[in-house]
Order: sequence, then structure tokens, then C-alpha cells
Amino acid sequence: MKTYKEFHIRTAPFLPDLLSGLLWELNISGLTEEQQSIIIFSEGNNLSKETVENFLRKMKAENLFSEFSVDEYELENKNWNEEWEKNLNIIKVNDKLVIKPSTKEYNPKENEIVLTIDPKMSFGTGEHQTTKLMLKMIEQYVKPGMKVLDVGSGTAILAIASVKLGAVSAVAVDNDELCFANGIENIGLNEVSEEVEVRIGELKDINESNFDMILANIQKNVILGIADDIRKRLINEGIIILSGLLNKDEEDVVEHYKKICFNLVGKDRMDEWTVLVLQLKV
Repeated sequence: MKTYKEFHIRTAPFLPDLLSGLLWELNISGLTEEQQSIIIFSEGNNLSKETVENFLRKMKAENLFSEFSVDEYELENKNWNEEWEKNLNIIKVNDKLVIKPSTKEYNPKENEIVLTIDPKMSFGTGEHQTTKLMLKMIEQYVKPGMKVLDVGSGTAILAIASVKLGAVSAVAVDNDELCFANGIENIGLNEVSEEVEVRIGELKDINESNFDMILANIQKNVILGIADDIRKRLINEGIIILSGLLNKDEEDVVEHYKKICFNLVGKDRMDEWTVLVLQLKV
């Protein structure tokens, strides 16, 4: 009998939005928010309680919370996609963008753009604040004819949105095979297979250097680590939109990119999260 693990996580103070964004770094199979806890799931028993606790200790050391507890359970396996789909909702990002799963019907209003996304456990459902922040900034800064690169693309929602909002083409790249397969599925659902190319790999595997806009909704350490690779693939005066960042990360990220000729031209916040828009000026 196949089993999976559940880890029930509680913190004081309890910050479900913050935890939900960061815990995906553990390569978990799924996550749900309860009233006073976050439950994360691990198939194949690849995740240990010790690993979870060490991760939370690092967050505690950054003063994100003062206390935490972790309870571990081993249970009989379940159909993850079926469980996930039960909790998917139609999300109105703003007056222009709506996200829905393929299992639900939605009649768009005039001028609304509907993104059909079946996440299959990939990050980028539209529920999280950073995805909403990214989508709002893409709408604001994308221009007709732009070539876009989405790094760490997950469901490929940002690449799909870019094309729906006017970009001529987009490349979505992620190093996870499940994300690769899911991205291909989602570009098909949105009928943008000609305009959006999904690739498996990392930023260093992208050979093109003529992108007008680069998107990265990843955690801070990765955003800092790939700064030079981003610059090499962007045209002069090109735009980058960065999130997956906490409000307190803003200064470090802006200063780091300023050293390689990027200027901050826009930003926004939602709860604990921030999005930054920077332009390359050589």
C-alpha cells in the first residue's frame, strides 16, 4: 500500500499567506490552509520532519515568527489532482484578468481576459499574492510585439497572460518535469501553443539574448543568484518583473540589480509580499 506524509505546521503569529508561499521551496506535493495551521503533503515519503523543522528554524531566525510546531502523519495515498481540483476557484485578479480551472464555467464580461489554468500541483494558480502582483504588473508594462521570458514558470500562467495581453511570443522555462508537462497542457487550454513555448531547464539553458521582458516569481536567493544571467538575455531598456519576495527583501534586491545597471521603475505590495519592476539602462 502506497503512503504519503502530512506535516501539520503551526506558528505564532500564524501567517498563512507567508507560509504558503515559502513552503513550496521544500518540493512538496501539495499544501492546504486550515484555520490555525498549514498542512503540507509529501508523496513517496521523501520529506522528513527534521527537514521541515530545519526550514522553519531558518524562517524563525529571520524573525518571521517567534514559535512553531510540526506534527507528522503517515497516511494511505490519495488522488492528488482530484483533491486539488476540489479546492480550485475562479479568481478575479482585477477588472481585466480572470483565472479559472477547466472544470468550472465562467462567462466573461466585455474586455475581460480569461486564463484557464489547471495547476496539477504546480505553483502559479493565481491564489497567491505574488502571482496576482505579477499579473497586474505584466498588464501594466507589456507592449504589443514584446518577446517575453518566464523563469521558473510553474503552470506557465505568466507566459500565457503575457501573450493574451499583447506580447508576440513567450518562453516558459522550469526545471521541474511536472511543471513542464503542466505548462504544455495549459498553453493548449488557452490556445496559445503557437505563441508560447514551454521548455524544461534553467535560465542558463536559454540561448536567446533578445527578450524585451523577463519575469521571475521565485524566492529571493534565486533572484539574486540569476541576476547576471537575466541581464545577458535582456535587450537594453528591457523590463524585468520580480516577485516571490517579501517586503523586507526589496532593498537588497534593488541594490543588487542597481550594480548591474537596473533602475527601479515600479513596485507594488500585497500583505507581506512585494513585486518589483526594473529597467536595464546600459
